[in-house]
Amino acid sequence: MTRLNLLPWRQLRRKEQDRQLLSIGIGMVILMGLIVFYVYVNVNSRIHDQNLRNQYLTAQINKLDKQIQAIRKLKQERQALIARMHVIEHLQADRTQIVHVFDSLVRRLPPGIYLTSFIQQGSAFTISGVAQSNARVSAFMRQLDQSNWFAKPDLDVIHVTVQNHTRVSEFTLHVLETDKAAKKAAQKEGLRS
Repeated sequence: MTRLNLLPWRQLRRKEQDRQLLSIGIGMVILMGLIVFYVYVNVNSRIHDQNLRNQYLTAQINKLDKQIQAIRKLKQERQALIARMHVIEHLQADRTQIVHVFDSLVRRLPPGIYLTSFIQQGSAFTISGVAQSNARVSAFMRQLDQSNWFAKPDLDVIHVTVQNHTRVSEFTLHVLETDKAAKKAAQKEGLRS
């Protein structure tokens, strides 16, 4: 008699298929776990790299901000230096001007007039003095008007008083400095240097 295997082959086959399916499922779960782990590590690595880049960019931006502040400070210092240079240039141009003004004043001063004060406020001068007569004050004003350094003499006050048994006229007049005289002086100074 032949021996027959009476075990149900379908059950064995089903068990084999279940075992294969289980191993494939476990393999797929492991593979998915590895893929998820790889994606997680990769994303975290990229996030870390991006954070490092962001920190680098922030540090560079801070450096640039400091440089911009330094540049602004240098620009302010430059503007201050330029303003000082303009003041110095103006003073250099005006340094001989007062000499010319006094020289012109002395040359225009007629005999019989004595000045007691000479005050400058910007381009305006206030001149006070004593004259032997009102005519000499008028002559002085005409002389100032003809000068290259003075313009628009304007008599403010004239008082007739007695000093040392002599009748004198005390006067105060205002006169402006002319621009053409300053330009001529600056041109002469430019030609000399």
